[in-house]
Amino acid sequence: MKIAIAQINCTVGDLPGNAAKILDAAERAKALGADLVLTPELSLCGYPPEDLLLRADFRAACQRELAALAMRIHGILAVVGHPHAIGRSLFNAASILGNGAIEATYHKCDLPNYTVFDEERYFESGSGSCVIDVASTPVAVNICEDVWGEEGRLPSHDHDLREAQSSVWEATAPAAAKEAGAKLLLVLNASPFHLGKLQTRYDIVRARVEETGLPVVFCNMVGGQDELVFDGQSFVMDARGEITHQLPAFEEALVVAEFDDGQPLPGEKTPELSLEASAYKALVLGVRDYLGKNGFPGALVGLSGGIDSALTVAVAADALGPEQVHAVMMPSQFTADISVEDSRAMVKALGVRYSEITIKPIFDAFMEGLADEFKGREFDTTEENLQSRIRGTILMSLSNKFGAIVLTTGNKSEMSTGYATLYGDMAGGFGVLKDLTKGLVYRLAEYRNTVSPVIPERVITRPPSAELRPDQVDTDSLPPYDVLDAIVEMYVEEDRSVGDIVAAGYERGSVERIVRLIHINEYKRRQAPPGIRITHRGFGKDWRYPITNRYRGGLK
Repeated sequence: MKIAIAQINCTVGDLPGNAAKILDAAERAKALGADLVLTPELSLCGYPPEDLLLRADFRAACQRELAALAMRIHGILAVVGHPHAIGRSLFNAASILGNGAIEATYHKCDLPNYTVFDEERYFESGSGSCVIDVASTPVAVNICEDVWGEEGRLPSHDHDLREAQSSVWEATAPAAAKEAGAKLLLVLNASPFHLGKLQTRYDIVRARVEETGLPVVFCNMVGGQDELVFDGQSFVMDARGEITHQLPAFEEALVVAEFDDGQPLPGEKTPELSLEASAYKALVLGVRDYLGKNGFPGALVGLSGGIDSALTVAVAADALGPEQVHAVMMPSQFTADISVEDSRAMVKALGVRYSEITIKPIFDAFMEGLADEFKGREFDTTEENLQSRIRGTILMSLSNKFGAIVLTTGNKSEMSTGYATLYGDMAGGFGVLKDLTKGLVYRLAEYRNTVSPVIPERVITRPPSAELRPDQVDTDSLPPYDVLDAIVEMYVEEDRSVGDIVAAGYERGSVERIVRLIHINEYKRRQAPPGIRITHRGFGKDWRYPITNRYRGGLK
């Protein structure tokens, strides 16, 4: 028996385009002698379709596209993910297509409703198993959360709780498949990337293998969808819990796994990426697909000579090609000469288009117009923010004129504490670094320079500064980034209390100050553009805090 894994990049709502990808994969798999080709979860409509699923016309269009696709599948079985409407009920489904027809359909039993998932809003849970015959082998189909089950609902850091509860969970969908006679489990997935996710998948699937004794073919989607990135990294695990096939990360792939008596034979295993390489490739894919799938002709980035904008320009150039990236340096009277020098050096190394637009005359005109209103008041954050808003206006004007999208450069440390200007550096269409702490920004900059040296060393080593007033550095307003990042990770990503963070060794005053800033700046984050999620808790789909909120998490 030969099973083909079609790790494809689907686009939400592009039913004909997705169907064409599936058909192409099926034809290529058939040419390679495969008996069956497995595609990702909801491959026909893309994942997550969100409130498109509430539209009757969308559900009907999915049904029509599935029927049309089924008529074109011959000489091979294809497992295709799709929404399946039965009367007023809607299911997250996988259908087995073959011989020009729909031969069987499975409905996902366990629906995730945590972090970025809210499937209970749209779908009903299925019941029962789906076992089909493939080359005289009984094979079952499951969908994503069916394998994760209750383990997926627990916080990723709470390993003790997971262990304590593992013995009391009800039988999983894979166990039910085993009871129905299956000797192999096919799992369709739309499992979004975050750092460390591949090892988590291994652990979850290995637990199901130990539970059932069934080998597993795990097919995962690849591609960017708004703030989510799907990394692919599909794999095959044998009945001993060993990986026999490992597909690449962040790219489409079609791999055929051969089985003997239901057990996978050894195959090709792509080496696992480092944390830095994974994060960087996720950013590149997220930018490429956000712009490509939404039809933007290119990207605009405000280049400052600092680390955040430098990394953003590098990612954009790698994602789109340098010819589609326009970096704009907008120096003021406070911009250091080395910032301009480093920006010029970087754009030369990358080969992107570059412009310099001095903002001092515009700033002076604003100050002259506001002179009567501001009379007798000292230079403060008002004037600092004005510079940022001038830059934002210039970038958005270029965007309007030429159609390119502005990529914002703010990182997670800044967005947590409000160290960003509404309608200034927050003005734009997509936040590339939105889920990266400042420390991770530096690590990725250093990683990118190991590929080819494009970010000047001085950008990495000099103290970070917004350069909005004389001799300014970030630590004038924020704690050292190693302290800030650690507190942000514990409070935002792990939901730890102020007391827990203090007990971990951080000074109470710093903890309380940062937590207070996190809460009072929710209104800013709500107005920020979407950005790429690479941690298990980003400021987006899985962060839903109220703006009007007096709870302060244990602050005195």
